[in-house]
Amino acid sequence: MKYLLENQETDRLLFRAIQSADVDQWIGFFTDPKTYLYWPEKKESPEAECKKWYDRQFERYQNDLGGMNALIDKASGTLIGHAGLLVQEVDGQQELEIAYSLLPKFWNNGYAIEAAQKCKTYAFENNFAESLISIISLPNVPSQNVALKNGMTIEKQTEYKKIPVYIFRIFRSVALKKA
Repeated sequence: MKYLLENQETDRLLFRAIQSADVDQWIGFFTDPKTYLYWPEKKESPEAECKKWYDRQFERYQNDLGGMNALIDKASGTLIGHAGLLVQEVDGQQELEIAYSLLPKFWNNGYAIEAAQKCKTYAFENNFAESLISIISLPNVPSQNVALKNGMTIEKQTEYKKIPVYIFRIFRSVALKKA
């Protein structure tokens, strides 16, 4: 589980591995209609989607494919979302992605950029990759803005799991110059 940011923190956030007990708090992500503005389709019940999401993260942990970390607000101890480094395959190439998802009630508070910047710094400090990507659906302008604030630029538009997406990228050499 080398890509996990276990026990890392920012000014406001603590990163830890997700736990089965988090499901009850994360279900709100799948019950809030705002999250489906950027997700192309709702396939199953919120409970089934949430279980599938957590099962995928635990599978990532077991297979050293990165995975999301629970983002805990240090002041309240509340789960506000997830962020992490994910091993992905895009257009036939293995990539390391900075990924982030927050419960809608915590949107627009700067948490996503805080988490994304920590993921970027952690990945480059540990020499995990020469570049990092973020995979963002075309209508998800808020996440695109987070990627831009994280120093990333749009590299291309492609399809990922049959969904049109932008691939944002930042190179280690560029990130180190800005640091």
